[in-house]
Amino acid sequence: MKKILIIEDEKDIARMIDYNLKKEGYSTVLTHDGPAGVAAAARERPDLVILDLMLPGLDGLEVCRRLKKDDKTSGIAIIMLTAKSGETDRVVGLEMGADDYVAKPFSVRELLARVKAVLRRVSDKNEEREIYRSGDLLIDSSKVLVLVKNRPIELTAKEFELLRALVKAKGRVVSREGLLDLVWGIDAALELQTRTVDVHIMTLRKKLKSEGGRIVTVKNYGYRFET
Repeated sequence: MKKILIIEDEKDIARMIDYNLKKEGYSTVLTHDGPAGVAAAARERPDLVILDLMLPGLDGLEVCRRLKKDDKTSGIAIIMLTAKSGETDRVVGLEMGADDYVAKPFSVRELLARVKAVLRRVSDKNEEREIYRSGDLLIDSSKVLVLVKNRPIELTAKEFELLRALVKAKGRVVSREGLLDLVWGIDAALELQTRTVDVHIMTLRKKLKSEGGRIVTVKNYGYRFET
């Protein structure tokens, strides 16, 4: 289920957006000012932010700038929502990193269509770059980069591939034999006694610590990754 953060100080509009997004099957989080919105984005890691420009505390452009500057939130899609309809505001918002712009007054159907389109584009882009997020963990395969709470983690090539395989499984258990095949390309039938996977799992746990999620041992089968 896709999660959408709504940052809108007009509570009637916020509730209307919230209601209609939930009807479409989205999970939602509501905030009503700039600082709360920035904090919620870092905490909740939504797939999309619907962001009003005229906000108390921090205006929408500053919220957008902060989200795009932080590695933890830079990949979150943003739709700007504002009463301002001038071309200058639209251009500034998009240059700040917003993915789309909807001017008030707007129809619910239009907003929902924009939400679906932006989420589809982001999903296609992430698949192309192979970006995986799980809690405070981010893996960018194109950059061979692992971040935990915005802090880079130094991994060997095999540790990186092992972590990626476990995160891609999305909570499913992966057997030692399966990991041998995915990461080392070893014929598991010939290597059932190897301790290679166990040793790498041990070092990976130490490097990730608790903040990067848990690699859970499933007795007599394999491993599962949990946030």
